[in-house]
Amino acid sequence: MSEQFNPFAIAQLQIDQAALKLGLDPATHELLRWPMREIKVVLPVRMDDGSTRIFHAFRIQYNTARGPAKGGIRWHPQETIDTVRALAAWMTWKTSVVDIPLGGGKGGVICNPKELSEGEKERLARAYIRALAQSLGVTRDVPAPDVYTTPQIMAWMMDEYETILGENHPGVITGKPLVLGGSKGRNDATARGGIYVTREAAATYGISLSGGTMAVQGFGNAGQYAALLGEQILGLKLVAASDSRGGVYNPNGISAAALVEYKQKSGALKGFPDATPISNEELLGLDVTVLFPAALENLIREDNAANLKCKICCELANGPTTPEADRILEGKGIVVLPDFLANAGGVTVSYFEQVQNAYNLYWELQEVHWRLDKKMTGAFREVYEMSQSRGTHLREAAYLVAIARVAEACKLRGWV
Repeated sequence: MSEQFNPFAIAQLQIDQAALKLGLDPATHELLRWPMREIKVVLPVRMDDGSTRIFHAFRIQYNTARGPAKGGIRWHPQETIDTVRALAAWMTWKTSVVDIPLGGGKGGVICNPKELSEGEKERLARAYIRALAQSLGVTRDVPAPDVYTTPQIMAWMMDEYETILGENHPGVITGKPLVLGGSKGRNDATARGGIYVTREAAATYGISLSGGTMAVQGFGNAGQYAALLGEQILGLKLVAASDSRGGVYNPNGISAAALVEYKQKSGALKGFPDATPISNEELLGLDVTVLFPAALENLIREDNAANLKCKICCELANGPTTPEADRILEGKGIVVLPDFLANAGGVTVSYFEQVQNAYNLYWELQEVHWRLDKKMTGAFREVYEMSQSRGTHLREAAYLVAIARVAEACKLRGWV
């Protein structure tokens, strides 16, 4: 059987497998296979040279049975509608598996932000909100940052929305700067949630972390914080990291703080002193305690999964592992912490941000960390217990927990 790399086809296959195990009726199963609403917009944006460029953009509101849609906005030159559909589906299961009262959504703009000036980025951000304002709101759909979008971009989007409505609505966008109603602890939340889940998994499966090693594939926000927090909280030693331009490796260890500083100054990992070059593929095959895939989707596949030698694979990226690769990793006894559980810390703290915005009362960092730890630990325990009761791996167990909750909400509403 050849692998299917369409991310939405993979997302639907995962739904089909869970629906079969849960015994969902045909109508509920079919409802959950598709986005409930898809919006395609065309954005004319004035460029710095006076010309106008046309950008194509999307917003998918996958399922809102458990609450308003929630999900990031990606800016990427290879963005596709099927990628956004898949990510919106995974966000639906993500909010469900950590049991927060939100649905799933996702947005995307086909663009290369590296080629845009700050002024062009602002005009593009505001154009996106103008096109979609009637479909957004704290009771409808709440966007957040994602690939190549930042707190500054979120600030522009929030301001545009408030300008259109003539009212203050800080909760319409999460991942904002602190001064505009952002939450403490949001910057490292995705990685921190993954670290908490890794800690729980290691204790559950009898894997020693202190003094162990880690490799990070993808050294953006989540990957950088995974390296830092892996050292600080889990006692892991970073031996390799990679980004889109290549990677670095030192079996004796790499200072996570020094590597993050180097990346932030140079824009790439290439050339980091006291380390040798390593490719993304070579990094995946390192014999490490924990591997953190933190880049894009479909990077662990049937043709390279057998090379993995880690004990725990904590998926900070969305959809990094294909179904065929999953079966190979399960056969190798690798503990795979599935993406929509492992990286749910980001949306959890985004939810905390919404709560704080609504109450106009803001928590200290320690409280955010405590609440996040409690949510992630509880979610892992429920998924693990499901895996044990059903005799299945953690990804399928996470789907069973999440999809059962969404299906129940759809039924209680009388949709099916």
